[in-house]
Amino acid sequence: MKWFKRLILVFAVLIAILALVPLLVSLDDYRPQLEKMVSDKLKEPVSFKKMQLVGLPLPHVTIAGIEVGKAVDLKIGTVSVTPDLLTLFSATKVIRSIDIEGLVITQRALDMMPEWAKSDPKAEPAGYKVLVQTIRLRDTSLQLQKTTFGPFDARVTIGASGAPERADITARDGKFKASLEPAGEKFNVKVTAKDWRLPAGPPIHFQELHVTGVASPTEADFGDINAKLYGGSIAGKTAIGWQKGLQLKGAFSVKDVELRELVPLFSPQTRMSGKLTAKPVFSANATKPDQIANVMKLETPFDIQGGVIKGVDIEEAASSRKGSGGETRFDTLSGHLAMDRGTQRLTGIQVSSGSMAATGNLTIAPDKSLSGRINTRVNMLGKAGVSVPLNISGTVDSPSALPAVGAMAEAGISAGASVGAKVGNWASGLFGGDSKDAKKK
Repeated sequence: MKWFKRLILVFAVLIAILALVPLLVSLDDYRPQLEKMVSDKLKEPVSFKKMQLVGLPLPHVTIAGIEVGKAVDLKIGTVSVTPDLLTLFSATKVIRSIDIEGLVITQRALDMMPEWAKSDPKAEPAGYKVLVQTIRLRDTSLQLQKTTFGPFDARVTIGASGAPERADITARDGKFKASLEPAGEKFNVKVTAKDWRLPAGPPIHFQELHVTGVASPTEADFGDINAKLYGGSIAGKTAIGWQKGLQLKGAFSVKDVELRELVPLFSPQTRMSGKLTAKPVFSANATKPDQIANVMKLETPFDIQGGVIKGVDIEEAASSRKGSGGETRFDTLSGHLAMDRGTQRLTGIQVSSGSMAATGNLTIAPDKSLSGRINTRVNMLGKAGVSVPLNISGTVDSPSALPAVGAMAEAGISAGASVGAKVGNWASGLFGGDSKDAKKK
């Protein structure tokens, strides 16, 4: 048993030496040299607060307080690099793991990363190869222009060939998960989310989101997208390319999505409710991501059930010529929407509520101004239907509807008090008025 006791003694001494390594060896003397080397590579000022050699649980080097850029475009709490000591003198140096904690990446850093990753063609090739087996990120955040994604954790495993074998991203609150696995020259992508908001663009709130597809360094094709949001559902597909500018195309089926909370995300001052059913087909080709909305092309039939449009009261507009303020209620609003470079055209509009029917067309300009006309007909009990045209103007945030007096004259309807009397009747029936009150008018 003497050999066993001696082996225990050897291990005890080894552990003691490893525990004392940080006290015996200091790396801070090499810190200025490493800062300069990284700064020259990135062409940005780089600083480290502390470098340390740690012996346990495995020998590794830790660098703390890393900052990149004059405005601190990228910062890291700590980076720990754990090498495989048995490969230090071989042609292939193996790094068991790189652990990064407290990483914060700004929009500028994201934009600069392709430039930072470029190799120097004049640099002499290294006489050895470095293979990293695992990269782990903890408490990472992306600070985009108008929002933040994170904090999240990530893990990337790398095979013997140097190619990634799998990548997993998990939000620290557990609401978002994504994974990538190699599939030939591309990657299979899977995303699941619950009670989660989009980190970029309008903060759309998803009760559930499931996405599967394939991606490469230049494009992604998500062939199966299913989501539950705002009491309804969306299903469809989309493809994105970014090799030269940004290309986007796709098609979705939207069913029973409540607009009350969704519309203000796109137009903050607009208030509208109702359950939307639509089948949008869209495409865009932009130089930069922030230009997508300006070049988007979209077409879809739409049907909205049981809704309210805030900002205009048709009954009040017809009876007193006060064209803005109040609200308009409807049972059904349907038609066709075509959007091209910011201009939206709604054609074949059909509105129904009680005994009223209305048809028309509306254009929304890129500056959100409105233009169009709707023609209405109300079938009153025991009376012939009355047709009344209304001109639509104003803006999306402040719409206006006024009687088209010239067109009414052609139809034999006099302006003034008769307009208020006749139009008031059908407006009451259309927008929630009591049928008994309508008869009395």
